[in-house]
Amino acid sequence: MVPDADAASSVKRADPFAPLTSEMLDVGGGHELYVESVGRTDGIPAVYLHGGPGSGCQPDHRRLFDPDRFHAVLFDQRGCGRSRPKGSRAHNTTQHLIADMEKIREKFGVARWMVVGGSWGATLALAYAQAHPERVSGIALRATFLGTRAEVEIAFTSRLSQFYPALYDDFLSVLPVEERAQPVEAYYRRILDPDPAVHGPASRAWHDTERALSEHKAAKTRLDLASLNVWRTLPATPFMEAHYFVQDSFMTENELLRNAGKLDGIPGIIVQGRYDLLCPPETSQALAKVWPGSEIRIVEEAGHSLYDTGVRDAVMKSIADIASKISR
Repeated sequence: MVPDADAASSVKRADPFAPLTSEMLDVGGGHELYVESVGRTDGIPAVYLHGGPGSGCQPDHRRLFDPDRFHAVLFDQRGCGRSRPKGSRAHNTTQHLIADMEKIREKFGVARWMVVGGSWGATLALAYAQAHPERVSGIALRATFLGTRAEVEIAFTSRLSQFYPALYDDFLSVLPVEERAQPVEAYYRRILDPDPAVHGPASRAWHDTERALSEHKAAKTRLDLASLNVWRTLPATPFMEAHYFVQDSFMTENELLRNAGKLDGIPGIIVQGRYDLLCPPETSQALAKVWPGSEIRIVEEAGHSLYDTGVRDAVMKSIADIASKISR
């Protein structure tokens, strides 16, 4: 639905971050995406890519973009958030998401746009930019994730055991003894198992462990093992993450690093939490080394979350600074 000009102007005056447009966009394969835009229609075009995979855009994500400067598009990826069918993993790959972005770009009549994303959103941003570099004016990333199985395995095994050894023991204890030698693979199998008695506890344990890894000062550093088998709403992200990560995010080995040369000439800023246990600084450094013209901005005393101290402000500044480079 697109409000008329007078209504849009009225909404914008009342709340400059209210959507200018919002609609469901049919992208084929049985999928409809929730798509919204914010800011001013003659502003600098930008697109925001949420994380997960499996989460969705939030109202606060609109506030990353100065409404007097940008025309930003936000959308919930296939199976995520308000998109339909919710949770669907059919016809849902990185290549499908890239194609969806092109359909959205064409719908808004944008020739080139700034691409913004964090964590999985950074993965998709890089994959899209390498597929369509001529369509990208600049890139602002937070917490570089290259979409590889190795990154996830290290985070949930050696790094988890080093920083949260008791939580790691809890994480392993959810699995039968014979499956603990390769816990990440075992979790993938269990999360994707159709039996609720199997995927329920596994998805809850994965979600709660990932949350602890994502926060610089984790609110909970142990699993509530007794509650894993208690019926409650299942988190969405573990299912989409398992679907993507078991397939190396539907990319070839180290694809994003190998193809980083395609980003030459595209200005980029990478915001990186010093103590990010999911997407550590070494990954951003590896990317910056092969991406000419990119810049890393370290946020001290911060981990993975957008809402760790200083991260959100750094992301907003990186978006503004990329916009200034584009304008010049």
